[in-house]
Amino acid sequence: MHKKKRKNFGLLESPVMPPHAAVDTVHYKIFISGKSGVGKTALTARLAGLNFPNVHHETTGIQTTVVYWPAKLIENGRVLFFRLQLWDCGESALRRFDHLLPSCKEQVDAVLFLFSFTDRTSFEDLLNQIPKWTESSHGCLAKVVVGTKFDLFMHCDVAEKDVRKFQETWRLPVLRSGGEVSDGLGDVAPILNCLAENLWHQDCVRAGAAGQHPQQESVTLL
Repeated sequence: MHKKKRKNFGLLESPVMPPHAAVDTVHYKIFISGKSGVGKTALTARLAGLNFPNVHHETTGIQTTVVYWPAKLIENGRVLFFRLQLWDCGESALRRFDHLLPSCKEQVDAVLFLFSFTDRTSFEDLLNQIPKWTESSHGCLAKVVVGTKFDLFMHCDVAEKDVRKFQETWRLPVLRSGGEVSDGLGDVAPILNCLAENLWHQDCVRAGAAGQHPQQESVTLL
C-alpha cells in the first residue's frame, strides 16, 4: 500500500524491504482462460489494483501484468512475496495465431478459469477448457475457477446449485468477483489468497514436503 492505495510496480521494480526484514520472492506464471467478454482483462486489472476499462474490447495479443502479494507461512512464520505474472490473451487472437497458446502454456504454474454469471454459455464452456489443462504434458498445475459479474443479480444466468454441482464434480475452488463495484483489497484478497495457497502447496507437493491442506499453509498479511 502507498498512501492508502495499491502501489503499482514497473517492469524492473519490486517491493523493497529494510535489511532487517528481508523477504524472499517466489515467482509464478498464471494464465487466465475464458471466453471473450467474461472479464479477463477487467479481473487482471482488479487484481493488480489498476483501473479497468468501462467499455469492452477484446485483447488483441498477449498482455502480461505483475502482482506482488505478501503471505506468511503458518508452520514457520516465514514471510514471502508472491510475484504473480498474469497472462491474458484474447480468444480471437488465440484462434488466429498458433504461436500464442504455446507461449502462454510455456512454464505456466497455474490457470485461472473464468466464466461470467451473466453468460450461461461461458459457464458451460468450462467443461471444454479444463480438460485441455489436465493432460500429463502440462504437469502439475494449480487450477482455480472465478465467476465474474457476480453482483449483477438481475442478469444472473448461472444458478448456485449449478456452481455447487460443478465444485463437487471437478473438485476445484470456485470464487466470485463483482462486476462494476470494487471493494479494494477485500474484493481481490480471496482470489489472491487462494492462488498463493494453491501455488505454495503445489511446490510443497513437488518437493515431497506437503504437510497440510493448502488452506492451512499460509495466511495473508494486509
